[in-house]
Amino acid sequence: MMRKSKLLFLLLFCVAAMQVRAQTKMPVLIEIVYKGGTTEHEKLLSFCSSQTFIDANDIYEWNNHFVIYGKGYQRFLQKIRSTFSDCEIKFYEHPFYDFERSRCSDQKVAKHWDNIILTANLVAAPKKQTEYLEYHRTQFEKWPEVSQGFCNANFQRLLVFKSGRQLMLIISIPKGESLDKLNPLTTKNNPRVDEWNKIMAKYQEGIEGTKPGESWVFFKPMKN
Repeated sequence: MMRKSKLLFLLLFCVAAMQVRAQTKMPVLIEIVYKGGTTEHEKLLSFCSSQTFIDANDIYEWNNHFVIYGKGYQRFLQKIRSTFSDCEIKFYEHPFYDFERSRCSDQKVAKHWDNIILTANLVAAPKKQTEYLEYHRTQFEKWPEVSQGFCNANFQRLLVFKSGRQLMLIISIPKGESLDKLNPLTTKNNPRVDEWNKIMAKYQEGIEGTKPGESWVFFKPMKN
């Protein structure tokens, strides 16, 4: 009986360890939306710089939005929530779209990446939100030219997360490369990507604080 109990414990331990590894494999994103003002901004900077678990390269900012992006940060979500209880905290952990280079004929992956982070809102109509998600769910089968465009541009990975209506787009490119240089390659001799982009634009709008007519905005890395 004792031996069976030990075996059961060992099995449960192994399953738990596998679950932890699965959770930390996928990057997550924590967004901190503060009310504005120099004091809160400095508090955020001070907190991030004093935490050994936060890599300075994983911190991004746009207006009054801070983002921490990387693997394993879900373990510190509660600490961040308690430290910034007066801020809005959003957690993005399960992307509804995931492009990897395993879908390319050239599957070579760069050793080091730069992550480009953008955000926008989906339009308020629930029907259109469902349509948008369905487009992405079936993109690899019905719009293969789109992911082929990502391959052509040497994108290493492209993830899209959602919290409520807000979208977070992460484009990973080889370190030192420029998105301005690579992105045009997605549409070069590939008109279907232009068509896709026009369709997607109908479902997107800017988050609070964007300019009229503006949809996607870029987060700036805190460490340049």
